[in-house]
Amino acid sequence: MERKEPHANQAEFNKRVVRYRSVPLIELCAEGIKSHIVSAEKITVSFINAEPDSCVPVHHHESEQITIITTGDCDFIVDGKLYHLEEGDVIIVPSDIKHAAYFSDKGGQTIDIFSPPRQDFVEKLEAVKKSLKK
Repeated sequence: MERKEPHANQAEFNKRVVRYRSVPLIELCAEGIKSHIVSAEKITVSFINAEPDSCVPVHHHESEQITIITTGDCDFIVDGKLYHLEEGDVIIVPSDIKHAAYFSDKGGQTIDIFSPPRQDFVEKLEAVKKSLKK
């Protein structure tokens, strides 16, 4: 089907489209947990690569979180309860609830979505970008 809408020009494309794999990979909160971060005014998305047997230690934050397991599996702890998650599973973590993730010997990849944005992640990304410019 032919589209009638005009194509976005390069400036419009650059304003709205991010190729997340071109965003620097940053270590987040623990060894073996690295992510490409994309953030907007009201949301942050983290594309996580977790090495085998890595873990995200117990923590909490203001942001609500949705985690999608895209490869591998992990044990996710939310409010003291264990949830074994596999590829295709989605878990919702409310604001300010303690949680953690323990990846299996296969490691894994997740997409984490946060609202409001995770300012600590944005600040880490900006610091990495700044160091790469030197």
